[in-house]
Amino acid sequence: MTDTNDEQRPWGFYEVLSDQADHKVKRITVYPGRRLSLQRHQRRDEHWFIISGSTLMTLNAGKMSLEKGQSVDIPRGAAHRIENWGDENAVFIEVQTGEYFGEDDIERLEDDYGRV
Repeated sequence: MTDTNDEQRPWGFYEVLSDQADHKVKRITVYPGRRLSLQRHQRRDEHWFIISGSTLMTLNAGKMSLEKGQSVDIPRGAAHRIENWGDENAVFIEVQTGEYFGEDDIERLEDDYGRV
């Protein structure tokens, strides 16, 4: 179930929990069998903390499973994506730090939904 403040995407949705000059925090939900685009950012680093679900994380050439309570740091410039390979929604908290947090800092390298 989503709330009116949620930003809908083809893979799920997110809610911005904090948006300040020095950080941005999102609660991201990924539907079963869906994944975010393979992407990178030039102006921010990210930290992902898994709240629930079974996920597969791509970070540059590596892949790792992440479960509830695990986290990963994503340095700026690193290619990354997360996919939900479980039967229930996967939820994680994304903490962005850096100099800019706009959605136009997303460089999509691959996308299942035809977005550029």
